[in-house]
Amino acid sequence: MQRPLYFDYQATTPLDPAVFAAMTPYFTEAFGNAGSQHFYGWEADAAIKQARQSIAAGLETEPEAIIFTSGATESNNLAIKGVAEAYFAQGKHIITVQTEHRAVLDPCRYLETLGFEATYLPVQANGLIDLAQLESAFRPDTILVSVMAVNNEIGAVQPLEAIGRLCRERGVLFHCDGAQALGKIPLPLDALNIDLLSFTAHKLYGPKGIGALYIRPGAPAVRLAPQIQGGGQERGLRSGTLFVPQIVGFAKALELALAELESEKERLTQLRNQLWSAAEKLGDVYLNGDLEERVPGNLNFSVGGVKGPSLLLALQPHLAVSSGSACSAHNPQPSHVLTALGRAPDLAKASVRVGIGRFTAPAEVQRAGDIIAETIIQLRYGD
Repeated sequence: MQRPLYFDYQATTPLDPAVFAAMTPYFTEAFGNAGSQHFYGWEADAAIKQARQSIAAGLETEPEAIIFTSGATESNNLAIKGVAEAYFAQGKHIITVQTEHRAVLDPCRYLETLGFEATYLPVQANGLIDLAQLESAFRPDTILVSVMAVNNEIGAVQPLEAIGRLCRERGVLFHCDGAQALGKIPLPLDALNIDLLSFTAHKLYGPKGIGALYIRPGAPAVRLAPQIQGGGQERGLRSGTLFVPQIVGFAKALELALAELESEKERLTQLRNQLWSAAEKLGDVYLNGDLEERVPGNLNFSVGGVKGPSLLLALQPHLAVSSGSACSAHNPQPSHVLTALGRAPDLAKASVRVGIGRFTAPAEVQRAGDIIAETIIQLRYGD
């Protein structure tokens, strides 16, 4: 059986061979526990320190600002719940957005069961928040604003600098889910006034199972209550034996992504626009999200005149695409992101998210465009 062409880079990315090569010695030779006080432990600890320094340099911050976790979901939980527990005496109000990943929405809903209050901002038709609505949502007891940098379904890039400025003016912490942004768009953390940034390696050609939380260094200190207690690793904020190969791979993946950020932006934008032009010509096809304020490798559109399940079923033998977040793939309900944009349920279900990435060839994009067009025409008109 021939494998379908892979077009789901927002769900995950293939491991770059250079990343795999960097990781390999730490599985088989330098396998020590970084907490052990002997040669093997010191060797592992040195690798972690080097990786932490590399990641920090890529983000133009200090090594101690990086706390390793199992991924963006854990980082989001540590940031949101950690702030809530550390600052509950100052306030119990959190602001987030209706189109956030469930790794942000679910912790907020959990906190609501404990007596916190959350405001879920709507988005405009292009997926971006209205800054005036954000400004009016602040309260004296607001302690945190959580807005993702790049939406995982529609690729919308939020106005981070303006959001950060509004938060900083009010002394409110700004958390950002950066899982889909790191290595794809510039993230000048100081200029954006980001206090907490969650990210993960497997979205940028690194290994699964490793992520990090950036915690702004300096004064006033950002306080967090740890969510995992144990051995006191990661400054006591995230206990657990550190997975050395994953951390080394994370650093290598970020190094490669930042080195080609601008060239990939140009290449992926061109390929994405080519694919959108092919889909748009079919008529009754609607772009989800803003075409300009969008991460380069993302395309998401809804198709009129077809049933959503039939569309994906027909595409699956040829193209690995999705209708939304991989974490919600088994949910029969329409995407909460697309309904927040105002898409009718039937149209939201008939949506396709196409992710283009480092290993996508132009010929594959041409082939994907042909397959999508042929499939839609077949479902609309039959033989």
